[in-house]
Amino acid sequence: MTITGTITGTTTGTTTVIEGAHVVTVSGAEHAGGHVVVEGNRITAVGAGPAPRAEGARVVDGRGCLLTPGFVNTHNHLYQWVTRGLAVDATLFEWLTTLYPVWAGIDEHAVHVSASAALAQLALTGCTTSTDHHYVFPREGGDVLAAEIRAAQDVGLRFHPCRGSMDLGRSDGGLPPDDVVEDRDTVLAASEAAIDRWHDPSPGSMVRVALAPCSPFSVTGELMRESAELARRRGVLLHTHLAETVDEVDFCRERFGCSPLEYVEQLGWIGEDVWFAHTVHLDDDGVKKIGATATGVAHCPSSNARLGAGIAPVRSLREAGARVALGVDGAASNEAGSLLEEVRHALLFARAVGGPQALGVREALELATLGGAAVVGRSEEIGSLDVGKLADLALWRIDGLAQADVNDPVAALVLGTPPPLELLLVNGRPVVERDRVRTVDVDALARECVAVHRTLLERAGR
Repeated sequence: MTITGTITGTTTGTTTVIEGAHVVTVSGAEHAGGHVVVEGNRITAVGAGPAPRAEGARVVDGRGCLLTPGFVNTHNHLYQWVTRGLAVDATLFEWLTTLYPVWAGIDEHAVHVSASAALAQLALTGCTTSTDHHYVFPREGGDVLAAEIRAAQDVGLRFHPCRGSMDLGRSDGGLPPDDVVEDRDTVLAASEAAIDRWHDPSPGSMVRVALAPCSPFSVTGELMRESAELARRRGVLLHTHLAETVDEVDFCRERFGCSPLEYVEQLGWIGEDVWFAHTVHLDDDGVKKIGATATGVAHCPSSNARLGAGIAPVRSLREAGARVALGVDGAASNEAGSLLEEVRHALLFARAVGGPQALGVREALELATLGGAAVVGRSEEIGSLDVGKLADLALWRIDGLAQADVNDPVAALVLGTPPPLELLLVNGRPVVERDRVRTVDVDALARECVAVHRTLLERAGR
C-alpha cells in the first residue's frame, strides 16, 4: 500500500520504505529518485531507483521530496523559549544582566513547557538530535534537568542534556547575580548524580549526559578543572561557551592575563571530548590549536548576529581540522529556534566575509548532520543515510511554488524558502508528518508558553 502524506503506525518493529525522493546521504552518494528502507530503528537499505519490496511495509511516496539525515543541534538553552523578545537591541552582557533576574524564577513546570515548545519547533525544522546547555538551577525550582529530559521524551527527540553550572556570582567578580549560582560541591555532586541517573552510553541511546560549566565569566577555574576531571573519570563529554564576544575576551585578559582559549586550556578544557559554543573571537593561533586538538565547535550564526557578536571563522576552523557543527543557541537570543535557518545563515555569513567559495551548500548541510554527529561523539550512529545507522531522517517537500524550479535540490533546501517537512523519523518513529508535530499538542503548548512567560515577568517585577 502506498501512502502519500500521513503515515500510520509507530511500533519500533515496523518497516518503512521511502522511495522516489532525491536522497542525499551526506556521506558521499546522492540518488535522484532513490530509496531508503528502515526496519525498526535502523536503516537497512539505501540506493537508486525503487526499493526492494518488503512484506507489510509502510511505503512513503517521496516524489517531489528531498531526503536528508536528521539535523543535530549542538548548542541550546531550552528554558529560554518562554523568555523571548526581551533586550532585543542589547549586547551579550547587557542582555544577560537583563535576563538573569527573569531566569531566576524558572521551575520544573516552566522548564518542561519551554523545553517542549523549543524541541517541537526544532523537530519542525529537521532536528532529530538536540543537546541542551542548562546552567540555571534556582534553589526552589525543583528538578529542572529532569523536566527537560521528560520534554525530550514527550516530543520524541534524541537528547544530550548538558548539566551546566555557575559558581562565580557578581559579588566575586562574575556576571550572574549571586542568587542564581551554586557552590562548587553542590555542582559536582549534582553533576555526578545526573550521570548516574540519566546517562546511557549504549548503542542507539536516546539520552546521553555531558558536563557544561557555563563560561569563564560565570564559573571559577576550580569548578572548570574539577568538572573536566569528573567528566573524564565518568566517560562523558564537556561543553562550555567560549570567545563569544569582545567583552569576554577583555574580561579574560583583564582577569587571567590571557585569551579565553588559553585560559580554559590551562584548566584541561581542550581535545576530542570537548566542544565550545560560538568561538567567534579567535586569533590564528587559537584556530590552529582547536584544529590540532580536534576540539569541537558549535557555530551559532543567528544568535551571534542577533547579539552583534560577530561571525565565527568556520572555514578556517574546518581547514585546521576542527569538528564544526551548528547550534540555534537559546531562544531568548534567537527567537526563531530553527535549525534549518542556521544552515542557511552559516552559508550566507561565511560567504559574506570569505567570498562565494567559503562554504558550499553541501558543506552547510554537512555542518548540520555529520558535523553535529561528530561533535557529540556519534558519527558512527547518526548524521548520514547509511546502512546500519539509526533511522533519524528528514523528508522535505520541494515541489511547491517556492522550490519546484530550483535546479539543485540541496540548494532548494539550503538557500530557498524553508520547505514543508513531509516526514521526520527519530529512531524510526514518526515525530513530524505533513509539517505537523504528531507527538505533542503544539497549540496547547503555545497557550501554556504565554502563561509561563507572563508569570516569569511578574516574578521578576516586570
